Amino acid sequence: MPFIRSFSLNCSRQHPFPFNVPGVRFARNIALDDRITVFAGDNGCGKSTLLETIGLYLDAPLIGGRIGGRQGFEGPRALQPFLEIQQVRRPLKSFFFRAEDFSEFLYALRRDRNRNAAHLDELKGAVADSVIEEMNNNMNPTLKSMYKDYGDSMQAFSHGEAYLKIIGEHISDNGIYLLDEPEAALSPQKQLTLMAYLLDMLKSRNTQFIISTHSPILMGIPGARLYEIQEEGIQQVDFRDTEHYRITHSFLNNPEMYLRYL
Repeated sequence: MPFIRSFSLNCSRQHPFPFNVPGVRFARNIALDDRITVFAGDNGCGKSTLLETIGLYLDAPLIGGRIGGRQGFEGPRALQPFLEIQQVRRPLKSFFFRAEDFSEFLYALRRDRNRNAAHLDELKGAVADSVIEEMNNNMNPTLKSMYKDYGDSMQAFSHGEAYLKIIGEHISDNGIYLLDEPEAALSPQKQLTLMAYLLDMLKSRNTQFIISTHSPILMGIPGARLYEIQEEGIQQVDFRDTEHYRITHSFLNNPEMYLRYL
């Protein structure tokens, strides 16, 4: 049984953003799969806006806080009065994953570390380097948060490995999870790893996923309900019929046809 069965954005406005993007204009009675629903489409089509709007409705946690308490998300905030959700039951857990939040997290980690190093610079030579390092770590709130949430230094992992670790830490039983373009730092092999992990979660756990992606690999998650957002509307499709798949497949079969025009 899903947590959310369907949603609509019932608004007659066409301008300005976010009302003018196809994902908003055509979001009427979008039925969600009990397990995995995937939204695909070109940049600017509104697929991320749809996920953010649902995430804001849920006030889902994200890296570094909750979506309701974060600055930004002006588009999803403007859409809340027009959002209608057929919610079957309230999830005990949720999480909203965006690649950009992880990048901002790492930036804050480096920023705090560099700032502390400048303050501690005068201790060099008078205090052992190991002591200065420990002091720097203790003065870094972002680092403390990272150890509390993940138990490891994310800097010890590649971006892709860290992504998978964060997703693994936050996805558990009885929850709804929104993943916005999770392939951003994942190799094709790691995308398959993520796919296998999501499918494994669905074997024995009570979870529902909503994913936006550009990846033809993630569009092919077995059993997922896939929607393609285009200028003309939102259609449920097979992943082989998406523009992303057709272009990728065509390029791999005959790259010279494309490269000769560059």
